[in-house]
Order: sequence, then C-alpha cells, then structure tokens
Amino acid sequence: MNASVRLRLPGGAVETLYAGDLIGRTWAAALRLDDPDISEAHAMVSLRGERLWLLALRRRFSVGGKATDAVPLTPGLRVRLAPSVDLEVTDVTLPDSVLGLEGPGLPAQALPGTCSLVFDPHPRLAPGALADARAVFWATDGRWRVRLAGGEPSDLDVGGSFAAAGTTFCVVTIALSTAGQSPTRADDQGPLRIVASFDTVQVHRADGTVVVLAGQLARVVSELASVQQPMSWEELARQHWPHLDDRDALRRRWDGLLGRLRERLREVGVRADLVASTRIGLVELVLREGDVVVDRG
Repeated sequence: MNASVRLRLPGGAVETLYAGDLIGRTWAAALRLDDPDISEAHAMVSLRGERLWLLALRRRFSVGGKATDAVPLTPGLRVRLAPSVDLEVTDVTLPDSVLGLEGPGLPAQALPGTCSLVFDPHPRLAPGALADARAVFWATDGRWRVRLAGGEPSDLDVGGSFAAAGTTFCVVTIALSTAGQSPTRADDQGPLRIVASFDTVQVHRADGTVVVLAGQLARVVSELASVQQPMSWEELARQHWPHLDDRDALRRRWDGLLGRLRERLREVGVRADLVASTRIGLVELVLREGDVVVDRG
C-alpha cells in the first residue's frame, strides 16, 4: 500500500521507487547511479496531491529537450538526468489509500518512503534510516516493514500498533487525496508569510503577529527562500565562514547556528521544523499548505 513508480535504466534494468525515495550517487539513495554528472542527491520522487512527481534537488533534468526542476510521472515519460543517464517511466501505481502513522504528538501522516521515527523532543518522521531512530520504516515488494530500536524487522499492518519511547503509535490508512499534503501539527498556528530580505526576515503569522529574524539566522532562511530547494549544509555554512578550512570545525559552527535558529523559532512561537535537515546533509525550508515565501534578497 504505497504510491510507486517503475523506472527503466539505461542498461535496461527496471527499478521500483516509492514516494520520498532519492536518486543520486549517495549511499543513502534508493536508486544509486554511478555517473560523474549525477549529484549525490540529484532528484527525489514526491507525492503531491494525488500524483507522483520527480523533483530536482541539486541539478535540473530535462524532459523533451527542455530543462525543468519538476515533472509529474506518467507511463512513457522519458527523463534525461544527465548526458548519459536517461530514465523511462514504465508504470505508476497510485492506490486509493496509503499507509500512515498517528499517535500522541504525531497527527496522522503518510509514510514517505524509507523513514525514521525520531523525538526532538516531539515525535516526527525523518527521511532515511537513521542510526539513532526509535523505529525505521521501509517498503519491500509493496509491503511495509518496521524495525524498532534493538529489535528485528517485522511487517507493518493496518490496525496494528507499536510502542516507542513509552508512546504508542497506530498504523492507519490515509486517503491518497490528502496523503500528499503537508501534515498539520497540533502546535501549528496556520499558514505563514515569509518575507526574506537577506539580513532580515519577517515571518507573518496567521494571527497577525510579525516575527523578525536578523543577522546569521535571517541569512540562512533567506538563502533557502531564494533557491526554493534543498541545499547542502556545507554550502550554507561556507557563506558564513568562507575562510574556515577545518571541515569538522565548520560543521560544529553550523550545528550551533542551526540550533540557535530553531531555538529562536520556538521562542517566538513559529514551528521549529520550518528549517529542516536530512541525514545526507541537505537543509531545506519546509513549507506547509498555505505558506507563502516572498524573496526580496
């Protein structure tokens, strides 16, 4: 019970990818392509509304000879990821409903491909299989599997439940028509209007309150608002410390900056996951339904 797409590779092999799966050279990609023109995180399969899309991450791809950063996946579609890498969509599966989770602090949401249940401090689903996750979920041959921390893999069935960090989560079905929309958390205060002006960012909340970010915190949000796609942490960090050669020291400074940004967002009542990072080092601006970004940088 999952939306999926089957892709024919240049050598003729056919691979099945699910919503949330990455394509690229990184070890974490569901479809790994060993080609110098392919980025580590090149593209991602995403469920938007009731359709599967291919979204560009670090490099654009072309369809029909025209460059693009997003295309709906339909049988027969041909996508050129790189000069020597063409993919053909052979089949798309869109069930009426998909598998999801819900529990205290985690409103019902679809499983977005391989993902992990983490607490920081509230429960959330993070992309990929994280080593310190309380539970990891993945799909094999159309069946969902789960591995709880310290346990063995088992099937994940509708109506079942499991406990993690002393909290019970239930396995539910979610209509495809709503599965592709961003989940609404209990602490969400409605759509945001984000006005980014490089050194200053104004976050207009639905209740009329305007929150202002300044300095380094604002520049992180402004850069993400400008590109409107995930960026590597190192690319963002070097904009703040361009002459720091020690990569480990750079990472420590970046982690500190990201922590201060999230803490500031919590202090002013804006959701802390507005800026999110993944296990493969990508950072993105997470927009929910109704959010608006105005880039004035």
